[in-house]
Amino acid sequence: MIISLLAGLLTGRQQLFNLTYLIALLLLLSLAWTQLSLRGIGLRRATRSRRSQVGRVFRETFSVRNIGILPKLWLEIVDHSTLPGHNASQVAPLLVGRAENSWEAETTCAVRGEFQLGPITVVSSDPFGFFRSPRRVGASEKLIVYPLTVEINQVLLPIGLLSGGDAQRRLTHQITTNASSVRDYVPGDTMNRIHWRTTARTGNLMVKEFELDPLVDIWLFSDFSADSLYEDPSMKRARELRQSGVAHSQVLPSTEEYGVVIAASLAKHFIDSERVVGYAAYIPYRQVFQPDRGNRQLARIFEALAVARSTSNHSLRETLSLETPNFTRGTTLMIITASLDPRWIEQAQILMRRGIRPICVFVDPQSFNTQLDSSSIRGMLQLAKIPTLLVGKGDDLSAALEQRPM
Repeated sequence: MIISLLAGLLTGRQQLFNLTYLIALLLLLSLAWTQLSLRGIGLRRATRSRRSQVGRVFRETFSVRNIGILPKLWLEIVDHSTLPGHNASQVAPLLVGRAENSWEAETTCAVRGEFQLGPITVVSSDPFGFFRSPRRVGASEKLIVYPLTVEINQVLLPIGLLSGGDAQRRLTHQITTNASSVRDYVPGDTMNRIHWRTTARTGNLMVKEFELDPLVDIWLFSDFSADSLYEDPSMKRARELRQSGVAHSQVLPSTEEYGVVIAASLAKHFIDSERVVGYAAYIPYRQVFQPDRGNRQLARIFEALAVARSTSNHSLRETLSLETPNFTRGTTLMIITASLDPRWIEQAQILMRRGIRPICVFVDPQSFNTQLDSSSIRGMLQLAKIPTLLVGKGDDLSAALEQRPM
């Protein structure tokens, strides 16, 4: 346009001025087209659940609709989700008036954690490609990817740890064999909780309240201290592959990942067996869930493990000492750790003298780094008479957790 204008001024030819006007008009029309191209658009993003698990397929459905009458030549939808390997971006072709284009994005979750779905940027242009008009849709949601779990058929706890104990005298929302009292009905109570005799006597709907079973609690205690983290030299490459969205059925070669999978698998096994399970960890912030049963408790534990990282400045000995008041007499305490610091064993012996029965699931750091020596800590566990399940890199976790404690 500038060249034709200068040429017209130098030569005085009307055709060059007409060409200048034509180009200017074309640019103005293209700019107006670009500005109007993102108006009258409906964008929809839907997913069945914002909870997934490592190894499972996460699906999202997208649709873009031209609400207006004017056609849209093309629309580029750019997704800014942080889920590794989630490629939901798409270019929608010509959309005439009232037309709609839909597509589905599927991603196999390769990494546990909390990820962001969205925001989205919608880009369009004029027919000649002179201008581009991006518009950012800032709406976003969180996706929690639970850690991988392995199937466990049985956990051989030492004799005497499966039953016994005093009544807990602690109410629970779950229905147990111990009905302790009655209260007035509130909306949301199920029909099988209604105590019909009291209802008939009082004339008001009354429901039963339940206490936890007089079985010993099982506590899972995960060690996420920074000094207990050991990784295989290939961990960096494996993490890069996972971050790129490459799913793999094996656990990453890190004591942190092994500890997470072990804790998640044990929690699922005990809760599926209708046992009362508590959980405690510093991940690095303090997370303590009082003993309970049911899928709600399992979801709490999974959500904590999904974001757990071995960055806590508190050693295992310190965290055991801090959480001792939560453990009642007769409690089975399963400690999942890779720590080579022997001081935590002294704290475990103090717990034993208080009637708490510790069991150690020891993720052997020597199997991740051959320059380390874990024989002394294993010998101390044996001398302290703390039952131990030994897990090494590459072991079948199902078989390792089903073996009899040493």
